[in-house]
Amino acid sequence: MLTYTYIEHGKFELIEKEKPQIIDSKDAIVKVTMSSICTSDLHIKHGSVPKAEKGITVGHEMVGVVEEIGSDVKNVKIGDRVAVNVETFCGECFFCKNGYVNNCTDKNGGWALGCRIDGGQAEYVRVPYADNGLNIIPQNVTDEQALFVGDVLATGFWATRISEIKKEDTVLIIGAGPTGLCTLLCVMLKNPQKIIVCEKDETRRNFVKKHYPQIIVVEPKNCKDVVLNESEHGGADVVIEVAGTEETFKMAWDCARPNSIVTIVALYDKPMILPLPDMYGKNLIFKTGGVDGCDCEEILSLIKQGKIDTTPLITHKFKLVDIEKAYKIFENKLDNVIKIAIVNYQQVWEKFPEYFKKNLTFKF
Repeated sequence: MLTYTYIEHGKFELIEKEKPQIIDSKDAIVKVTMSSICTSDLHIKHGSVPKAEKGITVGHEMVGVVEEIGSDVKNVKIGDRVAVNVETFCGECFFCKNGYVNNCTDKNGGWALGCRIDGGQAEYVRVPYADNGLNIIPQNVTDEQALFVGDVLATGFWATRISEIKKEDTVLIIGAGPTGLCTLLCVMLKNPQKIIVCEKDETRRNFVKKHYPQIIVVEPKNCKDVVLNESEHGGADVVIEVAGTEETFKMAWDCARPNSIVTIVALYDKPMILPLPDMYGKNLIFKTGGVDGCDCEEILSLIKQGKIDTTPLITHKFKLVDIEKAYKIFENKLDNVIKIAIVNYQQVWEKFPEYFKKNLTFKF
């Protein structure tokens, strides 16, 4: 099967590998119908993820159809359309039982798919702990609608949840890339008094203005002044930092009011410094870390109800065989790209109800 694989520092390559097999009784094999490229894939390529293993198939954002299950898998069956979770988690350890699945103590716990074990920019993927790592996609939800559930949308949902947003709050989101936009969609569910999005890229600022006209959109150079003008207590009540630069890290705590929450979602390429003397007296609460991706079922329900729609983020589609062209566009931010869908078998399965009437047989 075709796979996009981490060869060495700075190099991914489209190569053939054997189709994955069931290794453990809790595994499932999923035929990938659609996957996506994430900024974290680029971090692997450029050496910012030390745990990433050379030779693994990359990709941790995908949907597909269950083709095979281990004997102990109970929650999904062959033929189910599923969203795949970025996190691998056992469900039994201390961290899993408390909802901190990113820190699952299993050897493959946390972010394993597309990092430490083969991921989903391929035709098939093996999913460990399938009862936890797979969520059935509702019948009226398309692959495009469900594509980001297991990673970037789960990240935005998690960031919103831990930020403890209240109705009277002014919320500042720094960064309007894919994760920032998914965070925005989830923050909007909380109906805070005001939401401010800070983004340096004009195209992305215009995207927010077009799709979410109720949002206050600012450039970095004006951000603090706008926040102070739009806030009642000397800064934003909640700041969510999604951009991941030294400048945006400083902006996050600088724009926060005293005694507020600053949530750090971004993955940085180098250590950040907290200048505690400059921050003294602000009494800020920082929340950081990787996504605890245990809200996927709830997210799929919200999509089914029409309360979350991430399909406008998909600006480009490519076949798996053309994934190198897709990476070039995504990595260099060409052609106003936001997210790219890598399509395998999606067209067949989304038309399945129509084909079913014809009693056709499909062979792949």
